[in-house]
Amino acid sequence: MTHLDSPFSLKGLNLKNRIVMPPMCQYSVDKKDGTPNDWHFVHYVSRAVGGAGLIIVEMTDVEPDGRISDRDLGLWSDEQIPAYARIVNEVHRYGAKIGIQIAHAGRKAEDATTPVGPSDIPVPEPDGKGVYRRPRALDTAEVQAMVGKFRDSVRRAVEAGFDVIELHGAHGYLIHQFHSRGINNRTDEYGRDLALFGEEVVKAARSVMPPDMPLLMRMSAVEYMDGGYDLAHALQIAQHYKEAGVDLFHVSSGGEAPPGKRKPGNHPGYQLPFARAFKEALNVPVIAVGNLDQPQIAEAALGNGDAELVAVGRGMLNDPYWALHAIMTVSRKAEPPVQYARGIYVR
Repeated sequence: MTHLDSPFSLKGLNLKNRIVMPPMCQYSVDKKDGTPNDWHFVHYVSRAVGGAGLIIVEMTDVEPDGRISDRDLGLWSDEQIPAYARIVNEVHRYGAKIGIQIAHAGRKAEDATTPVGPSDIPVPEPDGKGVYRRPRALDTAEVQAMVGKFRDSVRRAVEAGFDVIELHGAHGYLIHQFHSRGINNRTDEYGRDLALFGEEVVKAARSVMPPDMPLLMRMSAVEYMDGGYDLAHALQIAQHYKEAGVDLFHVSSGGEAPPGKRKPGNHPGYQLPFARAFKEALNVPVIAVGNLDQPQIAEAALGNGDAELVAVGRGMLNDPYWALHAIMTVSRKAEPPVQYARGIYVR
């Protein structure tokens, strides 16, 4: 057995292989109500048919103005639960497991009348000549209320039948904004302790999750803006999140602002050292991401011990059956759905 098609277990989660479809926004909500529609149903179910072990539904926000755009998903109402349950139930029919990424865009909410964040520091424009709309700093009571909104969205996700929950603490969104020195300039307890907001969100999520359901956290291992935090800072924050109840880290980087002198890589596997650093420092399983579309690179990431799971984003946008094709490439065998067996075979 090769690594890509080997099973993986964490608490009550049992995956048939190590291939993850990571969250990728589809910007396809029809009526700005945040509820998934037939596009989302086909999009996620087709990747289950295509052999992915774990599918993580795109960034799904805890309130309407917490979305990147009005065409993004949300889970702020019990009325939204059935549409998610429909996706979950169909994904399960094809042997895949499914999670959902719960989030708030914070200062990066593009369609909010007034974005909110830990501070009133706006996002710089990519050309460096201006800034996006200035956010309003949440007061202490509003921060505490935001923790409750995360809890309520997680509770709804559990009711919809998801197998895992992922909290979005990466790419410059709200949890990331709180643990970033360059974005959070508060003077209350949420500024003195940069991990506090994320810790409280983790504990709130755990309070409404079954004990055997894994809780994932996506984190940016480094920031690329000038003066941004380094890996040591990320690991320190992640240790707090682990102690609060995170079981696995989904390790990415950047996204907080346009890069400064430090630039992200663009070569295959450029983020693997970050994944390994989290794994070794925190003694937890990790998901690696970052240009892993070549099956041999993904296989090597697992075989070399960089990560327990590999996430392939753009590769799965290009090919819904990437997982089946990758397993065939590295192992020369696969088990496609019987309906496709005569067309998907080892060449």
